[in-house]
Amino acid sequence: MQKKLIITVYAISKNEEKFVDRWVNSMSEADNIVVLDTGSTDNTVKKLTERGVYVTVKNIFPWRFDTARNESLKLVPKNTDICVCTDLDEVFMPGWRKKIEESWNEKTKLLKYKYVWNILSNGQDGITFFYEKIHSLKGFKWVYPVHEILKHKPLNTSEIAICKDLVLKHYPDNLKSRGGYLKLLEQSVKEHPSNDRNTHYLAREYMFYGKYLEAIKTFKKHLNLKSSTWADERSASLRYMGDCYYKLNKLKLAKRCYKKAILQSFNTREPYLSLAIFYYEQKDYLNCIFVLNNMLNITTKNLTYITNPNCWNDFPFDMLSFCYFNLGQYVLAYSNAEKALLLNPDDERLKNNLSILKKYI
Repeated sequence: MQKKLIITVYAISKNEEKFVDRWVNSMSEADNIVVLDTGSTDNTVKKLTERGVYVTVKNIFPWRFDTARNESLKLVPKNTDICVCTDLDEVFMPGWRKKIEESWNEKTKLLKYKYVWNILSNGQDGITFFYEKIHSLKGFKWVYPVHEILKHKPLNTSEIAICKDLVLKHYPDNLKSRGGYLKLLEQSVKEHPSNDRNTHYLAREYMFYGKYLEAIKTFKKHLNLKSSTWADERSASLRYMGDCYYKLNKLKLAKRCYKKAILQSFNTREPYLSLAIFYYEQKDYLNCIFVLNNMLNITTKNLTYITNPNCWNDFPFDMLSFCYFNLGQYVLAYSNAEKALLLNPDDERLKNNLSILKKYI
């Protein structure tokens, strides 16, 4: 008879009292829950303690997420078989422990599972990809000041398990500042200048801050790195460069980037959608239709952090409907409006569009 596996959830926290009850309820299937609080000034520590969570308080200076994660990992009891790292704004679907136990065997050291990074306004899952924060106790440590990842010795395929039915959902506090991310990403790239992942993240962060020239420069750096071999991420850098050029009103350069992004990863929908939006905003409806129909021929959805939910929901059909309407092709406009509503049946705007289009056919 196989021995009972000891599962410990570990996390870091700071001023997250409003998430405590929901998080502890979700994580209660574990044998142990431990938290490193990094300096809360609200009731986070008090509430966690009252719920039976083992909490240690320690200020991390200078702040780095990897340092904090490693300190929290030290709190995990030594008899733990499986470590589960989550944040207080994340929730497992009930029954998660059983799914882990069924996926784990004596050789397993790392478990991949589905992570829903955001929930859309209509309640549907947003960006979803596979996560890797469930692991054995020994041989793992966190690296990088931000967007930290687990580092471990090379693992054999037999040591990595995948559980597609295990889902962790993220309900972020949108009022919480992420203002420190830029400096941490700059520090990360300074420490690891040849790291393609962190360079891509830094370029994207410059873009979020409206530093478009700096973003373009850094995206180009990412594309020129020898370690930059993942086609989907290279494609993302190109389409983000296109977005930056568009913001700078350099439309020819923007369109060129979007087309290069398609060539880089022609079997994913994301670059097609970027080019289609470009054509739509330029009122080039024929080309927009052409690109969207090519995009919809792609039927395999990759679960990565780069996947854009708008490629797979009602958005493409809604855009097609508008394009056909502007070209006077009302039957096709109505047909695509129906498809959009089928994918998002509670959207009042889509319902209204369909009612209006009925008058034209």
